[in-house]
Amino acid sequence: MHRFEYFAPTSLDEAVSLLKERGNGVKLLAGGTDLLVHMKEAGLHPPVVVSLHEVPGLDSIEFDQASELGVGASVDMGEVASHALIQQRYTALAEGAGIVGSVQTRNLATIGGNIANAAPSADTAPPLAVFDAVAVIVGPAGRREVPVIDLVSGPGQTVLATDEIITRFNMPAPTPDTGSTYERHTPRKIMDIAAVGVAVRLSLQDGKIAEGRICLGAVAPTIIRAAEAEAALVGQPPSEELFAKAAKLAQAASSPISDVRGSADFRRYLVGVMTKRCLTTALERADA
Repeated sequence: MHRFEYFAPTSLDEAVSLLKERGNGVKLLAGGTDLLVHMKEAGLHPPVVVSLHEVPGLDSIEFDQASELGVGASVDMGEVASHALIQQRYTALAEGAGIVGSVQTRNLATIGGNIANAAPSADTAPPLAVFDAVAVIVGPAGRREVPVIDLVSGPGQTVLATDEIITRFNMPAPTPDTGSTYERHTPRKIMDIAAVGVAVRLSLQDGKIAEGRICLGAVAPTIIRAAEAEAALVGQPPSEELFAKAAKLAQAASSPISDVRGSADFRRYLVGVMTKRCLTTALERADA
């Protein structure tokens, strides 16, 4: 590992100032499960590392039934996965966080880092997207909000400026008859990344689907919403035929590549199978 300057600011303003002063090449350290590996083994040599460990206000989970859930960017995956309210009301998010890496990794890796890393296979990105999550971003120009679905512009790339920091993710409170799930396919059972990831949320009203969300991971350069599949669900009574139709539309929305984790055709096939299965699971949970 090459030498680098290390800073541990004690306020958000100080952290933003350091990013602005030091310019390109600065890396933020949150959990470190990705950054430190790349610094040790993948030839990444940042001249400056700015730690967020001492910055207050980034590690809280807050819920207001009348408005929203807020999850701080420094909350680790283990806490997200085990949080009782998230398990109950935002189940897909708990499921996504609960399969990231190993137990040791989940106790270090942060939700902000998982998203800012901008991997198409990030396991919390599709769940956040189906809950219409927005990222709260702070920089020298002040605060702004960006929907998670629009945050990543390509593999390893985001719309964040070099002097901006994600501070939290806010999600509207789901209606009572809502169910969600996240599922991924990996070549290995554990300690692998998704070849395909599917998150689904269904909200019911009077026996029909009032709102449907389907987000796909690892089958395009960024996570994608299957908009036509979602539109086909809304206003319809749930049925196996409807879910099969939505699954085919989700397949059409995907644009996977072939790599060591599977061929493009295999991944597209999985999108259909997994989407239909996730719709069924979300429906069961919405009806519970």
